[in-house]
Amino acid sequence: MSQANFAYATPANDAAGLPLALSIFADRGHVRELLREDAEAAGFRVAEVGEVAALLEGAVRPLGAVVLLDCPMVDGARLAALSRLDLRAAHCGAQLIVSTTVAALDDVFACLDQSGPQILVEPSRAERVIALGRVLAKFPNLRLRELSEEDRLVLLRLTEQVCQIAQRLEHLEGPGRDQAAVSESGFRFESPTTPFAPGNGDGGERIARTARPPLPDPRLVRQIIRQRQLRARFFDGDFFADPAWDMLLDLTAARAEHARVSVSSLCIASGVPPTTALRWIGQMTEAGLLQRVEDETDRRRAFITLSDQVADSMARYFAELGAQAATLV
Repeated sequence: MSQANFAYATPANDAAGLPLALSIFADRGHVRELLREDAEAAGFRVAEVGEVAALLEGAVRPLGAVVLLDCPMVDGARLAALSRLDLRAAHCGAQLIVSTTVAALDDVFACLDQSGPQILVEPSRAERVIALGRVLAKFPNLRLRELSEEDRLVLLRLTEQVCQIAQRLEHLEGPGRDQAAVSESGFRFESPTTPFAPGNGDGGERIARTARPPLPDPRLVRQIIRQRQLRARFFDGDFFADPAWDMLLDLTAARAEHARVSVSSLCIASGVPPTTALRWIGQMTEAGLLQRVEDETDRRRAFITLSDQVADSMARYFAELGAQAATLV
């Protein structure tokens, strides 16, 4: 993408009657300029541009409503800056968009546990622009500027993609769902209905607590995962992309193996680009399917695990499959 010509609405004004302020922190000069161009094209007012180290300076100016940060590599100072930014953003409600690399992902993810940021992994310029659009969608009363024909085509493609995702999530929720119980993320999770058993002669009924079956043999789950991955050797992987299920399988095997799974490892297991995988992880965590677990011995690390409810459901699922599980692909 040679030039960011995406035309967005001017966001809701701040107290001074100006567009929303945006802060940019990046150590690479050319990235700072690209971020500035894209932010201004989206209608933001760029209030501050600086290096990541500026976040650790004594007299720190207030953050903008949106913060763009580029952190392709980490060290002690950058990790401290990220942790401080995370706390400040959580306190003031700033929206964070953080770009990083696969090598630095685990460290960056561990530092950002309060503010609910968008984390982009080695993003293209288009992905950064889309992230800005996701932020703009959170502000009300936006009006689109007049779009060029090229911009209209881009907007149409993005709308089609969003519709496809929404339809997929609706399918995951299943028929007869209670709309009030569906979370904003689009996911909904419920425990299996607990069966009832006859009472003890008092005319009532009592809940029969059934023992949870053990988790499946991790070797079996790993075999299923390998079978699913084998398809990519013969067909376009996009035909079979199912990141939620692939991540659940990987975490089920890890739980049975008593192993911990880093966010970068889970992104690889998902079979989709890391930035896409991170969005799925965020949605599934918000919905209660996954949990973020801090490393008790190193606060700079964090892992992803199944929630107890989902672990129970996966165990029951494999118990129902029985011997047929090995034939699944």
